[in-house]
Amino acid sequence: MATPPPQQQQQPASPQQPPELAMLLRRLLQDDNREQVLIELSKNREAYPELAPVLWYTPGCVAVLLQELVSIYPSLNPPALQVAASNRVCNALALVQTIASHPETRLPFLNAHVPLYLYPFLNTHPQSSEKPFEYLRLTSLGVIGALVKTDDNDVVKFLLGTEIVPLCLKIMEKGTELSKTVATFIVQKVLAHDLGLNYVCATPERFKAVADVLRQMVQDHCPQRLLRHVIRCYLRLTEHPRAKDALKQCLPNELKNNTFAAYFKDDANMCKWLGQLLTAVEVPGAHQLIELAQKQQAAQQQAQQQHA
Repeated sequence: MATPPPQQQQQPASPQQPPELAMLLRRLLQDDNREQVLIELSKNREAYPELAPVLWYTPGCVAVLLQELVSIYPSLNPPALQVAASNRVCNALALVQTIASHPETRLPFLNAHVPLYLYPFLNTHPQSSEKPFEYLRLTSLGVIGALVKTDDNDVVKFLLGTEIVPLCLKIMEKGTELSKTVATFIVQKVLAHDLGLNYVCATPERFKAVADVLRQMVQDHCPQRLLRHVIRCYLRLTEHPRAKDALKQCLPNELKNNTFAAYFKDDANMCKWLGQLLTAVEVPGAHQLIELAQKQQAAQQQAQQQHA
């Protein structure tokens, strides 16, 4: 008796689509309507909770989005990207972010290595603050940020297998304030996983690359929002024995003195994190910051109770 052929794994059926979304997707697949449809879908993506699986499982839709991304590669180097082209691709990236954020499509999104299509946008010269490139860089960072927000080990494992950490460090070193903030948030979320912490601390060279960029940001008039992420990165590094020993020698003096005292008046959490960091690296007087944070938090709770 002949052996029956193995059954092929079937792709999940595309979710049920509202009529207006089905119409937009049909128009998306047509070249002459695509730019306007990208705008409409990007602006109204919150109105369609199942937009991500609909895009992922509707034949042709992901291919269209990837075509939009690669179409501007020639404009990256030498830099010749125009505002209109950047806006169009950023609308496509907003839909890519929707797919990356959805629990049903996140893993197949990673398995298809779609984030790699964004890396050329992150690798543009970070000192270029021209609107087309900065908008493109920020939107691409937003996609990676949406991935790491999920606290998914599969996401961190995938990202560590690519060049995302060096790319983020490059932006943290020379990017605009907003780009630096998002890139530092991504590194913070990667470090939050043991996989990420062990990756950064696996060799002296990797640890030094991260520590040097963090130190540079602290010493370069670091804004409050950015400093919050920098301190969280340092604090997480102290949970690795070798990194903790190294930070006892290389933690910036600006974090040990009163350089950022003005930030702590209205940010009890940052005050607490810095106190924990300084305690971990055995800086005298660290307990004073923790006590200040506790007083601020108690005052905030009392104020909230009075207004309740």
